Amino acid sequence: MSVPPGRRAVVRVPATSANLGPGFDTLGLALSVYDEVTVTALADDRLEIEVTGAGADGVPRDASHLVVRAMAYAFEAVSRTLPGIRLEAHNVIPHGRGMGSSGAAVVSGLLAAKGLLEGDVELGPDLLLRLATELEGHPDNVAPALFGGLTIAWVDELGPQHKKLLVHRGVSPIVFVPEFTMSTSVARSLQPLQVSREDAVFNVSRSALLIAALTQSPELLMAATEDKLHQNYRAAAMPETDLLVRELRAAGFPAVVSGAGPSVLVLADGPGRRLEAAALAATRTETPWEALMLAVDVRGGTVNTDAEGAS
Repeated sequence: MSVPPGRRAVVRVPATSANLGPGFDTLGLALSVYDEVTVTALADDRLEIEVTGAGADGVPRDASHLVVRAMAYAFEAVSRTLPGIRLEAHNVIPHGRGMGSSGAAVVSGLLAAKGLLEGDVELGPDLLLRLATELEGHPDNVAPALFGGLTIAWVDELGPQHKKLLVHRGVSPIVFVPEFTMSTSVARSLQPLQVSREDAVFNVSRSALLIAALTQSPELLMAATEDKLHQNYRAAAMPETDLLVRELRAAGFPAVVSGAGPSVLVLADGPGRRLEAAALAATRTETPWEALMLAVDVRGGTVNTDAEGAS
């Protein structure tokens, strides 16, 4: 069954912050910053791409565009042929800042494919998570982008899995975004292949505590966000990020590196506390930080389909 020309899928996907301190490659949080994508099926095999917003000057306008690649990957996975499409992408999630922009692009493409294939093939949540993980490499960013909230992600013999949890209403995220970027691959290359038993046990205890802190007891967030597996090893590549994290934590704010960085996430226990964190960061005039006062997104990625659009 071919996709009828004019069918349109409108997709909205949240930013994410992975790791959250000790939960390396496991924990992720969906945040209320969204990329929006509209894909319209065409009557021929043309590919039209329009991109506006964050990072628009640095993304390709051909089949290598990550949203298009994800769509093609989904169509191939269910033995369908991707039609000609018009892609309109409006990016708000900062690129290369540790807020899941590539994961959001992957999820956007998969959800767009789901919308175009509606009524023919069902792309269910398990398949979407598997495809997203295959494209992105790790499930901790794509799981919250797909499903929202706080997610625990793991891989077993059946493939990538996730558990979604609701975050305590007292948790008020704020993300400090710098002008400079950080490569995820470079950040990963700085970590050792092995760690001590003491450090492993330390992070296991803090990860368990972090689940309790985020869902039930925000007053425990300072202790719960301590980490010995990845942030210290990456500090030399992001000295400004490391300094801000240490200054915020010294002042009593549960600050962590957001994803691979260089953004800094503070999981404040209340709106007043995050205002205090913003005031502290504002004194760092040598490194400007844009403060994004956000909410936890609880819906994850959404797709709506209609039959409008020009062919």
